[in-house]
Amino acid sequence: MADKKLNVTMTKSKIGRLASHQACLKGLGLSRIRQTVQVIDTHENRGMINKVSYMLKVEEI
Repeated sequence: MADKKLNVTMTKSKIGRLASHQACLKGLGLSRIRQTVQVIDTHENRGMINKVSYMLKVEEI
């Protein structure tokens, strides 16, 4: 599982969101709308993605 990667794209603004949700976005390396980053598919990253899934688009590579 750890050798897979995910493309994560932020689709909605983080303004006005809970601080913990903003921290998840920062932890994933996202700061702007429509920004895409590649992250390793780990349990930690999956947890952050699940917490803010309403703001993200996720694709497996």
